[in-house]
Amino acid sequence: MHAETMALERGTPLPLERERVLAAMLGIPALIRHPVWRRADPEQGRGRGVVLIPGFGVGGSSLALVHSWLAARGYKPAGARIGLNVGCTTDLVKRLERRVKEMADRTGRRVVLLGQSRGGWLGRLVAVRRPELVRGLVMAGSPVLDPLGAHSKVVRVARFLARLSAMGVPGLLNAACLSGDCMRTHRAALGAALPVPALAVYSRQDAIVPWELCLDPCAECVEVSSSHTGMALDPAFFAAVQPKLAEWA
Repeated sequence: MHAETMALERGTPLPLERERVLAAMLGIPALIRHPVWRRADPEQGRGRGVVLIPGFGVGGSSLALVHSWLAARGYKPAGARIGLNVGCTTDLVKRLERRVKEMADRTGRRVVLLGQSRGGWLGRLVAVRRPELVRGLVMAGSPVLDPLGAHSKVVRVARFLARLSAMGVPGLLNAACLSGDCMRTHRAALGAALPVPALAVYSRQDAIVPWELCLDPCAECVEVSSSHTGMALDPAFFAAVQPKLAEWA
């Protein structure tokens, strides 16, 4: 019997239904009650800057709870200021690089990059380009081994945005980001050795990004059990990143 048919008969949510934003938000109460949220050492971060990079098609508010969690532990979190993360990869990497430089100058030290999905591999590109600015990298559900290997619905959205870009709509990724020089350049960079320590968090329950694509050979890989959308709201994610962040602080 087909897996989706079995899920319907059992009354359990289908994989893509679990990826809806509302479904992810239902996990917030469990996070707030969890010790990984409630037990906070305000001296842990020692003022280390952390740039938060959202996933494809979402803004910085998607990482608002991560921002609060970091601030309560003495880090200096800041948004990436790349909007909804739907622009050309080359342009976004340049903007993110400037933001990382700004945070490093502000804090007087190298910063940590923490990105979800596309945000994670954008952070990796910046870390390869400017390792002198980066203390460490966290990638949450980031398909670094194949950026176009996400669920077909996500790829269709990306191709639609590229068509809009060709029609003259500004600020969107374009055809070169999907199959041209832009993509070839960044694929090569994603395969380059990471010059900074990194943590890759993945989930076999991820219905958006195949978990195998998140296994960066240059990073320490940690598995959690969460949806793709809800990964940065899952207590296991915070438990996984906390010791690494403390080490880098």
